[in-house]
Amino acid sequence: MLVIRDDNVMNLIERISYHYQINITNRILRPVILQIYLDDRTWSNIEIFTEKFETYRFSGYYLDELYRQLAACARFVDAARNSMDSIKSRLKTNPNAPDKIYRDMSANNFPNNIKHFAELLSGLYTLLLDIDKKKSGNNLPVYTQIKDLERVSGVLSGYY
Repeated sequence: MLVIRDDNVMNLIERISYHYQINITNRILRPVILQIYLDDRTWSNIEIFTEKFETYRFSGYYLDELYRQLAACARFVDAARNSMDSIKSRLKTNPNAPDKIYRDMSANNFPNNIKHFAELLSGLYTLLLDIDKKKSGNNLPVYTQIKDLERVSGVLSGYY
């Protein structure tokens, strides 16, 4: 299986992870975000991708696993977009909370933060496809063998 150790890939994954942790699953948003229905495998892949990237920095990523993690993040983006009103209203349900200003900021910025997350993921997906095609030689590229990737491009660009 193809192992990816490309610096551009690693740096982009680090940026994506940072954005996800700071702007999407911070202490205010996390309890609300975890109410989005996604299966356990999807949440696990998102966690591995966004929280454990340092583990892969030196050993590299197996491309098929990285594609599955990326697909899981795309499912999250799709679910978050479909739950946007619900997420925003849950964030604003406790108007007297001590973090009211931060909660309001999180609610108001959430759509843009999801959009930026999707854009970063889309850039990574494009980069991975390019690497995959170049390294596959006469073999089928890995992405053609992974069913989870069928909708990724459309979801990340907002067409689904």
